[in-house]
Amino acid sequence: MPTVKQMDKLAAATAVDKNAPAEPPTGPADAMPREYWDALLKDAGADVRPTDRSIQSRKLSEIGRHVLRVTCSRCSRIVEIKKADAARLYGLDAVWKDVGQKLLNNTCQARTGRYEEDGCWPQFD
Repeated sequence: MPTVKQMDKLAAATAVDKNAPAEPPTGPADAMPREYWDALLKDAGADVRPTDRSIQSRKLSEIGRHVLRVTCSRCSRIVEIKKADAARLYGLDAVWKDVGQKLLNNTCQARTGRYEEDGCWPQFD
């Protein structure tokens, strides 16, 4: 338990802080502090995934996965193919976006007859 003198000292120290002008709270429109951006950029997990090219724009020879998957966001069908099989059928220089679109179109069941709406809408995983 603090003594009376210690409580008086503590009260005097906090009274000075109450008279100091308080900084306004930061809101969503305010700029983020420099320390926040430094910590974010120094984060070890920030460089885990390469951001230079997405998987659909890579050639089959550049992809490290063994199984490639493309999903139709229209009819929710999923088509998987081994990378070796895709390379055998379409070549190592084929772009995964084109290969995935061909795989979905070859087995598409949502045909409307209109060119704009016909076929599947690929989503690469």
